[in-house]
Amino acid sequence: MKLAIVGASGAVGQEFLKILEESRLPIDELLLFGSQRSAGRTYPFRGGHLPVRLLAHNDDFRGVDIALVSAGASTSKEFAETITRHGTLMIDNSSAFRMEDDVPLVVPEVNPEDALRTPRRIIANPNCTTIQMVVALQPLERLSHIRRVHVATYQSASGAGAQGMAELEEQHRSLAAGGEARAEKFAYQLAYNLIPHIDVFTDNDYTKEEMKMFRETRKIMHSDVAVSATCVRVPVMRAHSESIWIETERPITPQQAREAFASAPGVVLLDEPAEKRYPMPLAAAGTDPVYVGRIRSDLSSPNGLAFWCVSDQIRKGAALNAVQIAQWLAEHGRR
Repeated sequence: MKLAIVGASGAVGQEFLKILEESRLPIDELLLFGSQRSAGRTYPFRGGHLPVRLLAHNDDFRGVDIALVSAGASTSKEFAETITRHGTLMIDNSSAFRMEDDVPLVVPEVNPEDALRTPRRIIANPNCTTIQMVVALQPLERLSHIRRVHVATYQSASGAGAQGMAELEEQHRSLAAGGEARAEKFAYQLAYNLIPHIDVFTDNDYTKEEMKMFRETRKIMHSDVAVSATCVRVPVMRAHSESIWIETERPITPQQAREAFASAPGVVLLDEPAEKRYPMPLAAAGTDPVYVGRIRSDLSSPNGLAFWCVSDQIRKGAALNAVQIAQWLAEHGRR
């Protein structure tokens, strides 16, 4: 298999490299692409060093089976035709194509078969917060249809990429030295603070990030589920956390939920409150699963259930999910 990474120097691009290094994908050749700023850099891979090529409108993608793309929505839109022109399958990590009817939005633990229908040779990777939530929702959906979801997210600096992580580090460093915390990537100082604002506000006063969770969940799960989200940036370096309340058609007991989570692909159950064992971003950073804990009945609803989930935003929330799509297609003889 011949693969390409577009946006190789970014946080997700670097995670693509790490995951492919560890993966079972039979990679014969890997090409790296980037902007003018990153072109010419080299990165180690499987005993060698790969150069970053300048992304351009040419025939560089001829013969490439799958391109893993994480270079921003504007770049994805501009280069989609160039990337797919010779039959390359584009797995895109941006928001550019997620809600288009002829582009599947895929999480392999939930709707892998959707990846087989690609009239435009594009598969969209969902938003990070949506990915971890639907991985946790799917085993419960199998027990009873989920009517409503209320979710509050606690999103780490990594959600804003390498620049977001660097800004949080610099803010802490400056404050510790008695200086001021400069905010450029985030709307306000993130260190020692919470910011209840991710992405731009829409006409209904939800942010685009919150509306993504509503729309993307319904598309991935092929469901009429109603999702109301409040997305909050927190001073955590890596891994997103979510408090989730669901209402189902039939009651699901906490024990039934624990059993469903324990057997679900991609989920790790960590639910021993008496022993103070529950998911936390510090422990989840750099790992693959969606961790679930704090499972309990919702006191406000007879058909309600509440739980907490944590997952690494850069791995399962971005790079890993895209690689898992490629892995699923390879295992099913399609690419």
